[in-house]
Amino acid sequence: RPFAAPPTRSRSKRASGRRRRYLRSAMSRYQGSFAKPENALKRAEELINVGQPNAALQALHDVITSKRHRTWQKVLEQIMFKYVELCIELKKGRLAKDGLIQYRIVCQQVNVNSLEEVIKHFLKLATEKAEAAQAAASAAADTIDIEDLEAGNTPENLMLKSVSAESDKDRSDRELVTPWFKFLWETYRTILEILRNNNKLEGLYAMTANRAFNFCVTYKRTTEFRRLCEILRNHLSNLQKYRDQRDRPDMTLAETQNYYLETRFEQLKSAAQLELWQEAFRTIEDIHGLTFILKKSPNPRMMASYYAKLTKVFWVSENHLYHAYAWYKLFNLSKAYNRNLTPEDLKAMASAVLLSAVAIPPYESRTSASASNEEIENAKERDVRMATLLGYTLDPKRDPREVLSRKALLSELISKGILSLVSTEARQLYALFEKEFHPLDLCKHAQKVFGSMDTETVELSAASPIPSLSFGEFLPQMRNLAVVRMLQQSSQVYQTMKLETLQQMVPFLEFTQVERILVNCTKGGAVSARLDHQNKCIRFEGDKLESDSIKNHLVLMAQKLRNGIKMIYPDEAPAATPASQSNTAELLSKIEVEHKLALARKVIIERRKEEAERILQEQERVAEEARVALQRKNEAAEAKRLEEERRFREETRIRQEMEEKEKQEALALLAEAEKRSKGKKIKIKLEEGQKLDKRSLMEDAIKEQIKERQDMERKLQRLAKSMDHLERAKREEEVPLIEAAYKLKMAEDEQYHTTMQQQNAEKHRQTWETNVEEKKRLAKMAADKEEFGAAIVSRRSEEFEALRLEREERINELRALRRAEREIARRRAYIRRLQQIEDEVRAAAEQAERERVEEEARARRAAEQEEEEKRREEEDRARRDRYEPRRDGPGDASSGRFEPSRGSSRYDDRRRDDRYDDRRR
Repeated sequence: RPFAAPPTRSRSKRASGRRRRYLRSAMSRYQGSFAKPENALKRAEELINVGQPNAALQALHDVITSKRHRTWQKVLEQIMFKYVELCIELKKGRLAKDGLIQYRIVCQQVNVNSLEEVIKHFLKLATEKAEAAQAAASAAADTIDIEDLEAGNTPENLMLKSVSAESDKDRSDRELVTPWFKFLWETYRTILEILRNNNKLEGLYAMTANRAFNFCVTYKRTTEFRRLCEILRNHLSNLQKYRDQRDRPDMTLAETQNYYLETRFEQLKSAAQLELWQEAFRTIEDIHGLTFILKKSPNPRMMASYYAKLTKVFWVSENHLYHAYAWYKLFNLSKAYNRNLTPEDLKAMASAVLLSAVAIPPYESRTSASASNEEIENAKERDVRMATLLGYTLDPKRDPREVLSRKALLSELISKGILSLVSTEARQLYALFEKEFHPLDLCKHAQKVFGSMDTETVELSAASPIPSLSFGEFLPQMRNLAVVRMLQQSSQVYQTMKLETLQQMVPFLEFTQVERILVNCTKGGAVSARLDHQNKCIRFEGDKLESDSIKNHLVLMAQKLRNGIKMIYPDEAPAATPASQSNTAELLSKIEVEHKLALARKVIIERRKEEAERILQEQERVAEEARVALQRKNEAAEAKRLEEERRFREETRIRQEMEEKEKQEALALLAEAEKRSKGKKIKIKLEEGQKLDKRSLMEDAIKEQIKERQDMERKLQRLAKSMDHLERAKREEEVPLIEAAYKLKMAEDEQYHTTMQQQNAEKHRQTWETNVEEKKRLAKMAADKEEFGAAIVSRRSEEFEALRLEREERINELRALRRAEREIARRRAYIRRLQQIEDEVRAAAEQAERERVEEEARARRAAEQEEEEKRREEEDRARRDRYEPRRDGPGDASSGRFEPSRGSSRYDDRRRDDRYDDRRR
């Protein structure tokens, strides 16, 4: 706008007013921050005393988060103590977390113990508040505050009961206890989040996790326990994922490994106390994965607790096979490493191992008659995981049930001799279910043994990994097993059985339970039977044409018939008819053919299986490669995006920090300039639109400093001149006084010297007389001294002579020994030298023989080469004779017939032979 009007006076006044307001607000903000942290603490105390805790908390928060106080001081610790106290009093969990994070930045590299003390104080106060709230709620519930004792219910209580099912205690807990419990839970989460990547406070991290577990167990906080387990799991996964963090804990240190293992085992113990078995199983998987990460096995005490909790988890999940293997692992570990176990403890644990193994169902539980391939693969993968948790390494291609099974476990227990350690009842049950054959009376015998078993809880010693053991928990499974064994044995003897008879054979279960057991074992393949409710009987039959039991019975019957024939005809054998012989031969040939066909079919099936497995593996490999490539591509793109975002945020932050720093420095210079001018306002000339600049402030401050320095120099010059005149006048007046004082001092020193000299002479005289008297007294003992000295000298001379003779004898022995050693060494060297000479002679003879053989071979090759050359020359000569032109007469040369000539330069024989010789070489 070239023709714009100049700014009026009113506009310039408004602009100057805005600048003054901006400067006043900037100065007020600057003066609001505390130059020293002690001032903030005093200000907070004053605000608390006048009833403004929120303002006090904000003041302390400003000091903690300020960038001016990033250097650790002792007063900052006192501020943090007061800060966390106010946060707890006002229930400001977010502010507490923010302050602790800022304080961690301040003291992480300087004094991390201060952070530990602050966190402990914070946790202690939060716990005390929660316990006090719990006690207050209990006291309020116990207090009876009813105006009319004859009235059963007040109208208020009736209205509350009509709209809510909560009791008075629940409402008081919600009002008094729940807020503090929530704050305590947030406290635990905050501390764990702050300490998760701090290698200097690993002990405090483990202690906080343990106290959080105790909190969940004490107050039955199952939801918070699951969240706590997930938090710890995420911390460990992030620790493994981001390995380039500065203060990351070192997982290779033994102390760090112990902290993490002890925390996980405490988590497992708390999950068992809360009966959160799914979380306990996940914790067991975490422990197994942690041992794989740390490449360290826990100590036997921890492993005993691990297997003890595994037994509970598998028993609750009705996984009886791995429950028995967990008991077996626990027994072996306790027997090998726990020397303090009593014989009663070993007996009880061995009985539990045997009973758990016998209690395994002899059939596989199925949800349907035929399982799909996906269900089979899932079951196989689950079995491999369970076996891995128990410490067994299985081949993924093999079926885990072939390695870990009921039969294999019982065989191992028998081979290890555990049957000799168990109780009588457990041994009787094992013999009844596994060895004896009682189709009709098995359940009755089992009932007698069940009645003699001790169903009470057996208390074990303090050295045992489990405090108590109850054999009564095995009884329901034992009753089911008794019914299954009875049905299996009855199926070998009977084809049908009445339902009434079956009900009488099982006295300890109702028929509906027996029927359910029959259906399950039939579905699992243990018994082949069918319930016929129309005829009220059971038919023991199945789809198989031939079973192992029938085959054994037929073989046994054939053996008995053969023995009967031998008894009837002891001397003569029945003659075989031609028909029977031909039938036998035909049967043998057909059996051989069928056997070969079966083997061929088996080979074809195996090849098809292998081909299908190979194709499946190839497809899985291709899919896995594609997935990995896609994942890597996505990870690279995500990493690039995150890096760009991080760089942009870093640049923005640096730019903002620089601007803020410039502004703070400008305000500081302005405040310092006003302070030097003793409160005098400094006038700063700013053009319209110009910001407060550090450079202009520095220039003004420098000019002001130069002016002040010049004024100060002038003042100092005037003061120095007046001081010189004053000092000269003082010295002129001091001269006569100093001379008089010097003369007086000389006289006093002379008198003092004379007095001290006389005193020294008197002391020396007294000392000499005392020494003379002492010499006369000691002169009487001179003869005794000489005699005593002579005796000591003579004794020492004899001892020296004896030692000298002993030393000479030892030296002579050593000389003789070394002389013999040198002689032996010389002889050995002579023998080695002779052997070396023999080896050299033998080597020379062998070398000469090799040279002779090589020379003969060279001569033979030369002769053969010479013969070959002669043969070639003869062949070439014959070939030249064959191709020479025929000359029958003088007129033949002009006949016009061309004959090839081999004597030209192009087909030179010498040149051709040289080419052949080169090729041959």
